[in-house]
Amino acid sequence: MTLRFVGIDPNTGGEGSPTVWVEEESADLILQGEEADGLLKALVGSTEWVAGHKTGIPAHERVIRIPARMVPILREACDAAEHASAEHRDVR
Repeated sequence: MTLRFVGIDPNTGGEGSPTVWVEEESADLILQGEEADGLLKALVGSTEWVAGHKTGIPAHERVIRIPARMVPILREACDAAEHASAEHRDVR
């Protein structure tokens, strides 16, 4: 597994911070962020976002919060993931 570091919260104070990577082989985005508070998790878990889709947050998933100031970093990560995915499609 190879991770490509894309960016970290520009307002980090040197502790754990929202961070974004791209996993090179799968082109998946890997996100580290603050776990959502109880109110946000309750809203996400109780709302039927897609008709007929089961509500709730599965035990193996987490709702995280990424600050809006990281949107440019997420865009860069999406571009990198798209590029990595295209490279893997070309090889197959």
